[in-house]
Amino acid sequence: MKLKYVFLFLFLGLTSFTIAQQKEITLEEIWNGSFRTRGMDVLRSMNNGKQYTVLNRRSGSVDKYDYKTLEKVETIVSAGDLSEIASFSSYSFSDDESKLILATEVEPVFRRSRLGIYYVYDIASKKATKISDKKIQEPTFSPNGKKVAYVYENNIYVKDLQSGNETQITTDGVKNKIINGVTDWVYEEEFSIVRAFQWNAASDHIAFIRFDETNVPEFSMDVYGSQLYPQQHVFKYPKAGEKNADVSLHLYSLNANKTSEINLGNYNDFYIPRINWTNDPLVLSIQVINRHQNELDLIMYNAATNQTSIVVKEKDKAYVDITDNLTFLADNSFIWTSEKDGFNHIYHYKKDGTLINQVTKGPWEVTAYYGYNEKDDIIYYQSVENGSVNRDVYSIKINGKKKKRLSTKNGTNGANFSANFTYYISSFSSATTPNEYALHLAKNGKLVKEIKNNANVKEKLDGYKMSQKEFFTLTTAKGHELNAWMIKPVDFDASKKYPVFMYQYSGPGSQTVSNRWNSSNDYWYQMLAQKGMIIVCVDGRGTGFKGADFKKVTYKELGKYEVEDQIDAAIELGKRSYVDKDRIGIWGWSYGGFMSSNCILKGNDVFSMAIAVAPVTSWRFYDTIYTERYMQTPQENASGYDDNSPINHVEKLKGDYLVVHGTGDDNVHVQNTMRMIDALIKANKQFDWMIYPDKNHGIYGGYTRLHLYTKMTDFIENTLLKK
Repeated sequence: MKLKYVFLFLFLGLTSFTIAQQKEITLEEIWNGSFRTRGMDVLRSMNNGKQYTVLNRRSGSVDKYDYKTLEKVETIVSAGDLSEIASFSSYSFSDDESKLILATEVEPVFRRSRLGIYYVYDIASKKATKISDKKIQEPTFSPNGKKVAYVYENNIYVKDLQSGNETQITTDGVKNKIINGVTDWVYEEEFSIVRAFQWNAASDHIAFIRFDETNVPEFSMDVYGSQLYPQQHVFKYPKAGEKNADVSLHLYSLNANKTSEINLGNYNDFYIPRINWTNDPLVLSIQVINRHQNELDLIMYNAATNQTSIVVKEKDKAYVDITDNLTFLADNSFIWTSEKDGFNHIYHYKKDGTLINQVTKGPWEVTAYYGYNEKDDIIYYQSVENGSVNRDVYSIKINGKKKKRLSTKNGTNGANFSANFTYYISSFSSATTPNEYALHLAKNGKLVKEIKNNANVKEKLDGYKMSQKEFFTLTTAKGHELNAWMIKPVDFDASKKYPVFMYQYSGPGSQTVSNRWNSSNDYWYQMLAQKGMIIVCVDGRGTGFKGADFKKVTYKELGKYEVEDQIDAAIELGKRSYVDKDRIGIWGWSYGGFMSSNCILKGNDVFSMAIAVAPVTSWRFYDTIYTERYMQTPQENASGYDDNSPINHVEKLKGDYLVVHGTGDDNVHVQNTMRMIDALIKANKQFDWMIYPDKNHGIYGGYTRLHLYTKMTDFIENTLLKK
């Protein structure tokens, strides 16, 4: 017995010595990229399916590689060989891969939109030709590669690459009034699209959406900069319940040089979130969704007959999500994804909308649709069949038979397929394995060759005090089973009591509890754990990948059930012997800031502190498309908006509260925080706050992130870690 105690003493001594020798993570290391993993440059499969191209930013070139050998075959274009271009930041091929569009001098407009100087590079002649001397948007090759369409100052232009002649298709574009061919702010942010024009397969028609935002209310932001007087940035922003842009769909015929409006039917106050030409050059597909976003029609328009027909009608008691999964096959039958059976699955329809079959089935979600291999009649997709915190890659026959799991490791698996579906490059990571990339055969998932891993990052982290992220199911007193993870201090002692710091986002369909490698925040959580606290993350009701009922329970009540679950989760954690229930904090960003603000107010006897970064404090201040999808309008659902607004509960504040915002946030306006501050002052409540001049929703640039996380760390140390 004595010998056992000696061994135990030696083991504990060696463990303590090992921990003592390990370094502690610092904020400077997190934000200077010390733990950054290497990824795969964005690659594009060549039409032959045997090769792919990548943008090599270091050499400033587009390089071609062979899938089978992974060796470089050739450099297609290098900025160093071009007198016209010093460098380029992105590229796109013409359909026949004889030309590229190269982007230079790019500047952001909003989250996804960009202005830039663009060139067409002819591979055979090795000549680059500027498309326009002006900064333009969304230059796009015609399918035959002979023309480029683009948008300049809200009007659409077409340039003939052979003659150099330009044709202006629209003339009525005016800033903050009329937009042709690109989307307004709210479409860009919430429907995730910028380009609102599409070439047909014959290159003789362009369909485009026109936005009349004349009567949309304007929002203005002061830009402080370094000038003597601040400038104002004014743009159209429809807040919940307010006027949207009036949208209409138009068709331009290049042969007739004529534009006509497409009559979609008897719709009122609607959105056109997607337009896509089918394989038939005269048939255009249009998705039209009502303002409540619970009824979506897939319409086919025939340009020859000028007739429209609804081929699929999607209805939901809550809302219908918009995706980019619509895929037309050779016979113009199409693939479509839907939640109509309660889980997101793949469906196959005839071109007239008759259902052929439901391809995937089961109490799990399809999380990505990769494509259809027509030769072998196989669909490739990603799903959570192996647990909602994991992702796996599968193949399945289009008739729903012979399903195969292609990925083999538990964690987050993804795939990028070659054009002919011979190969795919896999991506994999888990909570314990940094990002890995490998080449596989698509027919069976067999490993051909490893491409890249980040073992050096994991090896480096061995020298630091790193705790394992523990995944578990947290069951609340009300019986709700919620995905969760926990990070404990390396020297965790179950006989002690630790403060708990909770993180969440909680927005509809989101996920923060997933089996994947560290983000920057994960290193911050490790650093906080080193300081002597437990970090916990819980995905409450309303989050995604567990079925429509779980996700849509928050409909018309954002901030009710999600907040209830975070409070109940904190109560359950507080029952654990090693948790100090009087020192539980919570934080979040954007929707997560809305949540953390509500939690410290509605859960004022549970949470002792909260941090809210760029929070929504009333959904009345947010945009139409996102807010009304989940809440309907304030006019229809006033109680849903107001009962769950943090601004209306400020008198309940007991704990420590820090609110942070950037004044240049075009998404969640700083108005949210200013109104929250005003309400807190009127209630005579003390709080802390930080404003970042001219910073947008991401609050980054220079030392900004380091400053922000230093501010938050100091706040945590002075609240949760104080004795």
